[in-house]
Amino acid sequence: MDFDFGPEDTAFREEARGWLAAHLVGEYAAAAGTGGPGSEHEGFAVRRAWERELGRAGWIGLGWNDRDHGNRHATLTQQVVWAEEYARAAAPARVGHIGENLLAPTLIAHGSPEQRRRFLPAVARGEQLWCQGYSEPGAGSDLAAVRTVAVPDAAAGGHRVTGQKIWTSLAREADWCFVLARTTPGSRRHHGLSFLLVPMDQPGRIEVRPIRQMSGTSEFNEVFFDGAHAEECVGGEGDGWRVAMGLLALERGVSTLVQQIGFAAELDRVVRAAVGNGAVTDPVLRERLVRQWAELRAMRWNALCTLGTADDPGAPSVAKLLWGGWHRRLGELAVAVRGAAGAVGPADWSAKAPYELDEAQRLFLFSRSDTIYGGSDEIQRNIIAERVLGLPRETG
Repeated sequence: MDFDFGPEDTAFREEARGWLAAHLVGEYAAAAGTGGPGSEHEGFAVRRAWERELGRAGWIGLGWNDRDHGNRHATLTQQVVWAEEYARAAAPARVGHIGENLLAPTLIAHGSPEQRRRFLPAVARGEQLWCQGYSEPGAGSDLAAVRTVAVPDAAAGGHRVTGQKIWTSLAREADWCFVLARTTPGSRRHHGLSFLLVPMDQPGRIEVRPIRQMSGTSEFNEVFFDGAHAEECVGGEGDGWRVAMGLLALERGVSTLVQQIGFAAELDRVVRAAVGNGAVTDPVLRERLVRQWAELRAMRWNALCTLGTADDPGAPSVAKLLWGGWHRRLGELAVAVRGAAGAVGPADWSAKAPYELDEAQRLFLFSRSDTIYGGSDEIQRNIIAERVLGLPRETG
C-alpha cells in the first residue's frame, strides 16, 4: 500500500504548519505539550482559550463533512496531515476532543436537523465542551449493564435522569454531557436505552466528585444525577444502544494517529534517558527499546490501512489492543531504564511535595490503566471473537 501524500496534502500541510507556527505564541507556546493523558488538569484555562483560537480559524470539525455548521472540509488524508502537524508542533492537548470527535459525528449520523443546528456551531467555534456519561460502577466495559434511569418530564419536555456515572473526563469543566440511560422500565441489557443530552449547569441536580488516582492527579470524576433535566434525545427513545455503539466506533481512527505521534515523543524521551545513563548497553533493555520502536511503526501502518473502514467491526478493537498494551509496556520500560532511581521520589524533598512524581513515574502509573479504560482488553477480544471470527457468544 502507498502511504505517500499527494500535492494537495503537501499544500495543506504547509498551511497547517504555518498557521500553528504563527499562533503558538505567548501563553499558548508556554502551554505547549500540556494536558496529555495523566495530565489533563494542566493549564486548562489557557487550553480552553486555545480551543476558541482553533475554532475561529476553522480547524475544528475537519472530518465532519457537513459544510452547513461553520467548519472547513478536509479529505481523510488532510485530516491525518493536520493531526500530524498538530502533534509535531507540541500544541496544547485539546479540551474539545469529546465534542468534536465523538458528539458531533454522532449528531451528524443520528441526530435531527434541529439538533445539528443547535449544537454543532458552538462546538465548531470551540465554545462548547462536552463530557461522556457512559461507564457506571458495575457497568464499565460491560456498557449494556447501565442502571441510570430516565423518565419523561411531562412539564418541561425531555427526560429526568437519575443515577451515577464514573470515570468521566472533563465533567467539572464541560457544558454538556451525553448520557446513556435506561428509559424503558424493566428493560435489560442493550434494550430500552436512550442517548440523552444533559446540560451540566444544574445546581442541586448534578454533583461532580473528582477521583484521585495513584498518580496523584484527578482527571476523572464521578457524576451523580438526581432528577437532572435531559433536553434532547438523539436517535429516538429506546434506540440508544445503536447510537452509543456508533459513537464508540469513532473513538479510533485519525485520532489514533495523533496519539501515536505523542507515543513517539514519549519513546524518544525513554531512549534518550537510556543513552544518557548507559542503560542502552544492557542487551535486554536495548532489545525492548528496539521492539517498542518496531511495534509503534506497525501500529501506524495498521491505523493508515484501516482509516475509512467504518464497516469493519474488528478494526477499532484491534487498534485498542495494540496501543493499550504498547503504552503500558512503554511505562514499564521508562522506569526500567532508570534502574533503582526509577522507584524513588524527588531528590529535594523540601522543594517538592512528597508524592510528586517525575515524568517517567507518572507515565508508568497512568499507563497501567491503558488496557482497561475505553474498553478493556477482554472486551475487545470478545468483540473480535464474536463479530469478526464468528465464534460462539459467551453465556451467563
